Amino acid sequence: MCGRMTLTRSGREIAEYFALEMKAEAVGEIDGATLRPRYNIAPSQLVATILSSADGARILRWKQWGLVPSWSKSADMGGRLFNARSETAREKPSFRTAWKRRRCLIVADGFYEWTPRNRDHQPYHFRPSDSQLLALAGLYEAWRGEGGEILESCTVLTTAASADLQGIHHRMPVILAPSDFESWLAADSDPDRLRDLMASAPEGTLQRRAVSRSVNSPRVDDASCLDPIEPSDPSLNADVKAQQTSTTGSRSSRRTVEGDDVPSDAQGDLFGADREGGG
Repeated sequence: MCGRMTLTRSGREIAEYFALEMKAEAVGEIDGATLRPRYNIAPSQLVATILSSADGARILRWKQWGLVPSWSKSADMGGRLFNARSETAREKPSFRTAWKRRRCLIVADGFYEWTPRNRDHQPYHFRPSDSQLLALAGLYEAWRGEGGEILESCTVLTTAASADLQGIHHRMPVILAPSDFESWLAADSDPDRLRDLMASAPEGTLQRRAVSRSVNSPRVDDASCLDPIEPSDPSLNADVKAQQTSTTGSRSSRRTVEGDDVPSDAQGDLFGADREGGG
């Protein structure tokens, strides 16, 4: 599950990492203002996404986090669909059309997960071990309201957690390597190739550390969210490559994803019911 994210990088860094066609100076807020650091992005808020235009150029677009299917009678449905299980998204009514036609990258430089309540429900921040950005696999839709208004929204695809999340959570967002961007965004990609991309990121991709509980409130969006703390279980804190293990192989050696027989999300207690949408 992925219910909170961070994005603290500059527009130039985003433009370079995702090889955008647009000028770095044009990568800003939806109103054109300079991009501001975000330390606690929550569902229903705007997130930066990368799409492929008709001519194959990569462009950045802002979308509401929480997918509203085009056939939905109400935009409220997006509050439940901020995650989608990659194992079943291509079959579920809420996601299957977007899986075929509207795939995107969701831009972040970290995300939060919480330990189960019986392990102190401690928030952890996960960030790339190589200090780069994260490209999360996503799906998007455009919903038209009765008044003709258009709402563009998206969801984060999730998969079985890698060893980097051991002891914290059993799910994680699908993280794509730059070499996979074209395959994920292209309209004519082979379905088998798309399924292969949904595996867990290789062990050692992420670093983690216990952080302040101020992140529990989506109203708090400042650097205090990343303040490190000493967790009640020190064995879970690793501000180095998680579990002190070395990375072996490339992202092409991803683990096989799990099926749907996974326990319910403990994190759901913080954000409401388990909202890894099933359609």
